[in-house]
Amino acid sequence: MKKFWKWEKSDKLKIPDIADEMPGEKESERTLFLCGVIAEESWFDDEVTPKLFKDELTSGIGNITVWINSPGGDCIAAAQIYNMLSEYEGKVTVKIDGMAASAASVIAMAGDEIVMSPVSNIMIHNPSTVVYGDCSDFQRAIGMLNAIKESIINAYEIKTRLPRIKLSHLMDSEKWMDAKEAVELGFADKIKAYQTANDNIKYTLSDVYNVQTTANKILYNKIYNKYGRENTAVHQAEIPIVNEHPINDNIRYLCYIKKFI
Repeated sequence: MKKFWKWEKSDKLKIPDIADEMPGEKESERTLFLCGVIAEESWFDDEVTPKLFKDELTSGIGNITVWINSPGGDCIAAAQIYNMLSEYEGKVTVKIDGMAASAASVIAMAGDEIVMSPVSNIMIHNPSTVVYGDCSDFQRAIGMLNAIKESIINAYEIKTRLPRIKLSHLMDSEKWMDAKEAVELGFADKIKAYQTANDNIKYTLSDVYNVQTTANKILYNKIYNKYGRENTAVHQAEIPIVNEHPINDNIRYLCYIKKFI
């Protein structure tokens, strides 16, 4: 059996609460990766694969993060994963880093919070199948596909609160959504923010100026107490000023005030 999912477990230091008996205790965080085609070996009439997935899901406790990058696959498998994640007691955060298309979009709707990469996509469309037989076989297949579509709409409706008729039309058109549109339509909650180098520089400049203003007041008192009033102005003139190179200037500034603290 080829698994299309993988679990990873990491420990982080738990921030102690007042009521904690074990401050500094470590708690486990689990991450589930759903990559590639869902259920390449179909879960349909297969009791082993769903049971294995459920056993692994319920083998731990705490919040989990589910990373999805999948073109979709077996809608029966997706429905089972959706139900298992929806009933999981901890918080389920879904993060879409590539695409959550077709059946994978159904699984994504199980997240208590759905976060999309700015370069990821969600795609929804009508279910499809392959039929062989006479006209009655095709009629039964049509009825089956209509029922499956309505069940898929249930998952989308719970998350987005959009009218069923609108969701049906979106599926008819095989709707592709980038992160912005997915959030606007309610298929996702937010777009993951990435800090750029420029953002970091702007933050550093602002932070350094604010901190230095406060530090200068403290430093003035330190100099005054150590050297008296007449030498205070001399030492104040030596204080480095932050210019276009905030990090280097801040280092010089910290080295300078070390002799007074």
